[in-house]
Amino acid sequence: MSAQTSSPLRNGPPVPASGGGLGQSLHDTWVICKRNLIRMVRIPEVLVFGLVQPVMFVVLFSYVFGGSIALPGAGLSAAAYREYLMAGIFAQTVTFATAGASAGLAEDMQKGLVDRFRSLPMSRGAVLSGRTLADSAQTALILVVLAGVALIVGWRTHENFGKVLAGFGLLLLLGYAFSWIGALIGLLVRTPEAATSGGLVWLFPLTFVSTAFVPSQNMPAVLGHIAEWNPFSATVQACRDLFGNALPGGAPSGAWPMQHPVWASLIYSVLIVLVFRTLAVRRYRKATS
Repeated sequence: MSAQTSSPLRNGPPVPASGGGLGQSLHDTWVICKRNLIRMVRIPEVLVFGLVQPVMFVVLFSYVFGGSIALPGAGLSAAAYREYLMAGIFAQTVTFATAGASAGLAEDMQKGLVDRFRSLPMSRGAVLSGRTLADSAQTALILVVLAGVALIVGWRTHENFGKVLAGFGLLLLLGYAFSWIGALIGLLVRTPEAATSGGLVWLFPLTFVSTAFVPSQNMPAVLGHIAEWNPFSATVQACRDLFGNALPGGAPSGAWPMQHPVWASLIYSVLIVLVFRTLAVRRYRKATS
């Protein structure tokens, strides 16, 4: 006679638990993911406020800095700067979502929800995997809206639809990778407020010491080299290439990530997932043991 188990995340009669191993892990991950997606739908203001900042950046950078920053091969062209800018804004948006992920997980820890999950016969990594997947879904929705705003202010792509989709795929992969950094921060701090601060303090130098808003040639030599090898810059440059928004003559830097940005973006993102997922799951097990 097979054992029957029930989950507090489901309504209705108990259902048999899924098989062990990978099947159990995938099932548990989906349950946690669905729980966070339902929460997102029931609290739409979180999504609305998540859109305010990137939309403000699009408008402010487009009309305040557009035409005042010289680009190699394009000069002081406001239209050229808007196309150069948008890949950076998209990448900044997916990475800044990390702070929300940190605060959400810290809140779950503080309220004891993670302890309730621990009492269930479920995969330990599923709690974190489900949350990061739900955060990626929210980020995808924000990117769709943000792309619409970008089109309104004059941003255009000049490559085929497949390459454009590949560019957005790299952005989502970067956001997913950084969500694991956010998960680790959320597990290391004690309060959601600390998680929000901890989730933002390292993002500002990462995103601004990059090629997102200005070319590396406009920076001091040391900062320029850091920007060229920044994982964030690799994804930004890859998106510019895939969107057809690259500067005339291609990447002005000889650094490997700038010459092979798509490969660099993939390598960086996969490495970040592997390293920080391992650290986050290990920390989660210690925190709930």
